[in-house]
Amino acid sequence: MSFLILGLLCAGPRHGYDLKRAHDQRLPQAKPAAFGQVYATLGRLERDGLVAATGHDRAGGPDRTAYSITDRGRQALDAWLDTVEPPAPHVTSALLTKVTVALLAAGEQRARRYLAAQRQAHTARLREYTRLKTRPGIAFADLIAADYAIAHLDADLRWLHTTLDRVAALRQEVTG
Repeated sequence: MSFLILGLLCAGPRHGYDLKRAHDQRLPQAKPAAFGQVYATLGRLERDGLVAATGHDRAGGPDRTAYSITDRGRQALDAWLDTVEPPAPHVTSALLTKVTVALLAAGEQRARRYLAAQRQAHTARLREYTRLKTRPGIAFADLIAADYAIAHLDADLRWLHTTLDRVAALRQEVTG
């Protein structure tokens, strides 16, 4: 969240409410930011000298503090953007955990039922994102978020299909 806030502040000073709204607009398929998370992040960024309070206004409501990115904040943002994100070293997901537990605790038949149901849910979600991409006037942020989600869903679907095949082959080994 810190670097997203720094990036949003590159366009000019904003207060927490605007930053939360901009977060939710720029990452439309992500979990919405909580106000508390935005303000806590702003507090840490200010403490570290990456943002500075630049004004207060009371536009018909409570006091709002506007923040701006500092030179130090721009340097930190540039350094972060220049750093390649390493691929995740460990494979962890609820999906993998559930399939593993289903195989260990409930057996091959239960795992196959779960895999088939999960494949159906993934396929339905893939269709939703595909429809979203064809919507007239789709915002660029929505388009790239849909592309990202589709790529991940597609990878999960390929894994689900492969795993179903492996579970079926395991069954044939055991009973064959």
